[in-house]
Amino acid sequence: MGEKLKYPVLLVHGMGYRDSKYINYWGRIPAKLEENGCKVYYGNQDSNGTVESNGAFLADKIREIIEETGAAKLNVIAHSKGGLDIRYAISSLKMSGYIASLTTISTPHHGSLTVDKLLRLPAFMIKFVACCGDVWLRICGDRNPNTYEVFKTFTTEAAEAFNRNNPDEPGVYYQSYAFIMKHVWSDLFMLVPGTVVKLFEGPNDGLLTPRAVMWTNFRGIVTGNSGRGVSHCDEVDMRRRKLTNKQGGGISDITDFYIGIIHDLRERGF
Repeated sequence: MGEKLKYPVLLVHGMGYRDSKYINYWGRIPAKLEENGCKVYYGNQDSNGTVESNGAFLADKIREIIEETGAAKLNVIAHSKGGLDIRYAISSLKMSGYIASLTTISTPHHGSLTVDKLLRLPAFMIKFVACCGDVWLRICGDRNPNTYEVFKTFTTEAAEAFNRNNPDEPGVYYQSYAFIMKHVWSDLFMLVPGTVVKLFEGPNDGLLTPRAVMWTNFRGIVTGNSGRGVSHCDEVDMRRRKLTNKQGGGISDITDFYIGIIHDLRERGF
């Protein structure tokens, strides 16, 4: 058991998936964090809710955790779109007084040039696909999915507007991380989107480039220590196993990366 972290940790998931009792978005990561002195909570917001609706849900979740634990503040670790959801809660919904730190993992703070291009397709095609996704997500537990509006959130223009309206709040420590795959075959789940993003933008994690995710206190591009790299799925331990048994530069197990975050936050007094 590691030394206890000062504040509890709130894990905020990204799109297309929900934290559930039986299938956790974060794989082995929560257990490893608890082994290292963390009390872990989950956002449980809609997988494809808008930033506004998910932000409101997270604001209520933050109040609930604060009341339950008696903690003064929380440390938040957010993946992908979850970083936008929690930034909205912190800035627009005035929750900064309850947040000690926000660590974003591959969050599209600056939008996607690829989404800019994809939205030039006929709107009815995109809306049809989004509508089908919303039907499935309601079955899976989303209260108010809105995939089409969420998709538009990822344009570079929308990102600029979001950043103007949701600036960093004084008193909250922000930091961000990017990842890349070594090649498009690194993760077959990410093969198609990774190929498209590489064509339009360059090296990426299967969905997002470092340009898109760099934010305050950018801590760099994290790579694996094998020829595979780290994909958007790997970032949250989707396969529930080490990335590689090789040692050396880069990471071999994504849980080590999160343990490193916790050690760093502890040293910063969080």
